[in-house]
Amino acid sequence: MIPSAMPNTLSVRTPTLEIAYEAHGREGGVPVVLLHGFPDDPRAFDAVAPPLASAGYRVLVPYLRGYGPTRFLDAAEPRMAQQAAIGQDLLDFMDALGIPGAGLAGYDWGGRAACIAAILAPERVRALVTIGGYNVQNTLAPSPPAPVAQERAYWYQWYFNTERGRAGLEKNRRELCKLLWREWSPTWKFDDAEFERTAPSFDNPDFVPVVIHSYRHRHGNAAGDPRLDAIERRLAARAPITVPALILHGGDDAVSLLRAGKERALFSAGTEERVVPGCGHFLPREKPQAVVDALLKVLR
Repeated sequence: MIPSAMPNTLSVRTPTLEIAYEAHGREGGVPVVLLHGFPDDPRAFDAVAPPLASAGYRVLVPYLRGYGPTRFLDAAEPRMAQQAAIGQDLLDFMDALGIPGAGLAGYDWGGRAACIAAILAPERVRALVTIGGYNVQNTLAPSPPAPVAQERAYWYQWYFNTERGRAGLEKNRRELCKLLWREWSPTWKFDDAEFERTAPSFDNPDFVPVVIHSYRHRHGNAAGDPRLDAIERRLAARAPITVPALILHGGDDAVSLLRAGKERALFSAGTEERVVPGCGHFLPREKPQAVVDALLKVLR
């Protein structure tokens, strides 16, 4: 279900960014922040935010760095998107809005930001729904080879680690992103109109450098921001997530091939894990009620 009218886009300044975001629900409601991934934008939560707002929550859906109207404040600021940066962006966003604590949910880049916030500032995370599990990276040590099928699913990452891939994303960003939607969610029958509602977010002038940095940094092929070194060291230690959490996986996710049990020991004992059948990587779009139900359960 796609709403007939788009919510108003607001913005707030952090030390680094002018973050654009959409807000749903009453001002005094318990805050819930919903975080999109690559390649996507807040339209991913168009069928998630309204039911949460109806339940009394204040739902905030930001555009991540490099997407949509979000902009860097300083033209000289390096266009980086390592995991520590998007995690810090989330905490800065909450600071700028005066939010002492919030429920968090996200997938892909957004799920990683939510997990990082839960590690760095657990006292500020009321509850967490992470789509894909514990998706925090160790960027300090080379990753061992994954199973062959998973390595093949990561073809886009190897592509982005080449100059040809950077140029290809610059030239063919819409075509490439639409291909990833189809590949990652093979059972999802989205139409061109749905894709085109999100595609303008990829026209952000920082989209290409931000995406390229994200996928090069995690494989050791791009330098990180020295200001974030301490966070990366902390994340490399694989700290457990201790906040109330619920893990979701798309049963047909064709990019994250591992399902239930992925690093389950890094969550608190008793953390529930659900595999949602009939959907792929873009779970909030494909099965929005599963995300709503998970959030309502952990936010009680």
